Amino acid sequence: MFNTIFLQATAGLDTGSTGFMLLATSLVMLMTPALAMFYGGLATKRNILAIMIQSFVSLGWTTVLWVVFGYSLCFSGGEGGIIGNFDKAFLSGISMNTLWSGNGKIPEYVFIAYQMMFAIITPALITGAFVNRVSFKAYFIFLTGWQIFVYYPFVHMIWGGGLLAQWGVLDFAGGIVVHATAGFAALASVFYVGARVDKNSTPNSIPLVAIGSGLLWFGWYGFNAGSEGQVDNITSLAFLNTDIAASFATIAWLAIEWIRERKPKFVGLLTGSIAGLATITPCAGFVPLWASPIIGIAAGLVCYAAVQIKNKMKWDDALDVWGVHGMGGLLGTTLLGVFASKAVNAAGADGLVFGSGSFFFKEFVSVAGASLYAFGFTYLMLIIINLITRVRVSEQEEQAGLDISLHGEKAYDEGAL
Repeated sequence: MFNTIFLQATAGLDTGSTGFMLLATSLVMLMTPALAMFYGGLATKRNILAIMIQSFVSLGWTTVLWVVFGYSLCFSGGEGGIIGNFDKAFLSGISMNTLWSGNGKIPEYVFIAYQMMFAIITPALITGAFVNRVSFKAYFIFLTGWQIFVYYPFVHMIWGGGLLAQWGVLDFAGGIVVHATAGFAALASVFYVGARVDKNSTPNSIPLVAIGSGLLWFGWYGFNAGSEGQVDNITSLAFLNTDIAASFATIAWLAIEWIRERKPKFVGLLTGSIAGLATITPCAGFVPLWASPIIGIAAGLVCYAAVQIKNKMKWDDALDVWGVHGMGGLLGTTLLGVFASKAVNAAGADGLVFGSGSFFFKEFVSVAGASLYAFGFTYLMLIIINLITRVRVSEQEEQAGLDISLHGEKAYDEGAL
């Protein structure tokens, strides 16, 4: 009897897709420690642990929020609306035999875990902008509020059947939901918090940056290819588009920096790869393969230019979150409006190149609106948080380094043999 009930409940289960999605979930989870290493290597020696803990704490706290009400707000109720409801709070009504309604091929438990990994890394991206300057208590409040009022609504509106999805907006793996919102939130953070006391900060470990960026690239295959939610021809397209765009962006950034500064810079090469990965993210499963080199080159050039503008304007976005993720997300979503093709993915749309100006308009308006909202709300939220607890650390704490002044720890015991 039990076996009969089990077989009926799992009749549509695709074990191959389920196995792949478990792997993709694990890859996306790896991206958060990878981000911690990437940012940790770029930070100064006195602030390595302070920036890394901001990524790692999201692994724990975001999971708590996601299980309690985050998943429900993103993926239950509110069809055509801005936010969901609490029908699935504490994962109510979901069992191990429940299949995800999106395709009826994988357990909803797997989908819950996969989307949770996106929720974990998105606010952690922002932290690179205000490295060395923000208290851990203020960041913890920020992490909570930003997810509830920025991340969850955009997940629901685009991936949860909400307002923007009903309008026809597409975002394959997070150009709007992840990169544009995080990148422009980072810029707002920079404007509110202000510049570092020591503006000549240099990376403490470029090899650590390389390890982090390599693991991010590796994890991005799960991030993009896994966003198909199953194993099919779109999965393979998203995988290859991801690698090609990242590679072309890497070389484009390397080339322009080499020409301008007369030396090939390793950090620049690594940064270019992340720019390419961020930019292809919204497009990966919706555009033809021939578009990915164009998107990659555009990513390398535009994101490099954004970083130069940031430097010229003296915006102290320490680790170039706005230039790489914010502008990468905005550019990639806009280019999705140019290169998307129903011939490639019937679930997609035709972009400007294929005769649809309306889809291009929807993509541009949506990503611009999301960026402006994330910027404005983040700035307002930081003002409110500062009324509760001081957002910026004191000058003495900053000069001493946040590792010691906030956490009482050092990344390296320089006196050890």
